[in-house]
This record gives sequence, structure tokens and C-alpha cells, in this order.
Amino acid sequence: MQDPDIDPAILAALDVLCQAGREGGASPWSLAKIAKRAQLPMSVLRRVLTQLQSAGLADVAIDEEGRGHASLTQAGAELAAQVFPDSA
Repeated sequence: MQDPDIDPAILAALDVLCQAGREGGASPWSLAKIAKRAQLPMSVLRRVLTQLQSAGLADVAIDEEGRGHASLTQAGAELAAQVFPDSA
């Protein structure tokens, strides 16, 4: 059950970051891997990650060349578990 008022790109990124937390172990996934898994253009992914980071739901690091990685914060992981209960 997804809220039609929530941007589908945010849901896609949140779902992939949740998967990354389960599968990725200690190291966060690269932005390229997240974009590919979420099927989002990099520009959209970066916008969404900025929103998630501003809300305290994701940790994002991007270097000067535009490469980076992202992971969910504890609050983000808790939200993702509520939004995607079947994924846990």
C-alpha cells in the first residue's frame, strides 16, 4: 500500500537503500549501483538523496568528481521497515 502523494522516485530510492542495508554489509552502495537498482537517472537520484538527507533519513557522500555512496540512517531504516514490511 503506497501513498499516491509520495514521489515514486523517493519510494524507489528508499526501497533500494533498504536492500543495500540488508545486503551491503558494512560498506554503503555507490550512487551508480543505487541508480541502476532503483532505475532512476542520476540527476533524479541525487535530488531524492538530498531530500532524504535533509530529512535525516540518509547519509550521502559525494566527492568532487560526482562519485559517491549513500546509506540509510537509523531513522531511515526504521521508516523503510514500516513502508516496505515485506522486504525485511
